[in-house]
Amino acid sequence: EKAVNLKKDLAEMQEWMTQAEEEYLEKDFEYKSPEELENAVEEMKRAKEDVLQKEVRVKILKDNIKMLATKVPSSGQDLATELNVVLENYQLLCNRIRGKCHTLEEVWSCWIELLQYLDLETAWLNNLEERVQMTGNLPDKMDAVNDALESLESVLRHPADNRTQIRELGQTLIDGGILDDIISEKLEAFNARYEELSHLAVSRQITLEQQLQTMRETDHMLQVLQESLGDLDRQLTSYLTDRIDAFQMPQEAQ
Repeated sequence: EKAVNLKKDLAEMQEWMTQAEEEYLEKDFEYKSPEELENAVEEMKRAKEDVLQKEVRVKILKDNIKMLATKVPSSGQDLATELNVVLENYQLLCNRIRGKCHTLEEVWSCWIELLQYLDLETAWLNNLEERVQMTGNLPDKMDAVNDALESLESVLRHPADNRTQIRELGQTLIDGGILDDIISEKLEAFNARYEELSHLAVSRQITLEQQLQTMRETDHMLQVLQESLGDLDRQLTSYLTDRIDAFQMPQEAQ
């Protein structure tokens, strides 16, 4: 009777493992929204806990069959063969569910990381847009133009590492068919805004550089002119002081 009960327990255990495999491993999942992905992660965590909790039952079965084998070798031998199959299937199920759980957790982590990088780069784009707008109505002063140019250039020196991470993380998820529509839409919007603002900022940078160069050249010409006028003023003053008749010096008088 004990052998019959143990045989029944082994059959029930095998049936449970078959159902778990169908439910958690053979079912096709489509993750088209973050909510679906998050629910799948939580479900697989519960599945892993559920499977690992069966380890106690498997150990009890193993111990009972060993004990029966010492008392009734013939019955115990047959059950030991069935037990080995169950043990092998159980270990395989545990490994596969652990693997799938780990994979889904990595995918979720990848999604969260992508969102974080997008937030960082969006904040940078907002800052860049603000700096570009600030260059729109500048006073016609060299200091103001120079400060605006330096401010804009400091933002443009932003490293490209985050954008590389966004591209790689997004492509990894899209290649796996994970949230591909949502990610494609987010990346398309981000890239379009990045290209637009970058081109606008570089164009404004070139304009400011040209404006600053023109101001410097004009300032230099004014300085040269002022020095020339100063020299002429001193020369004319000396003529007046020396009472030199202007008609004697027609060029200087002019």
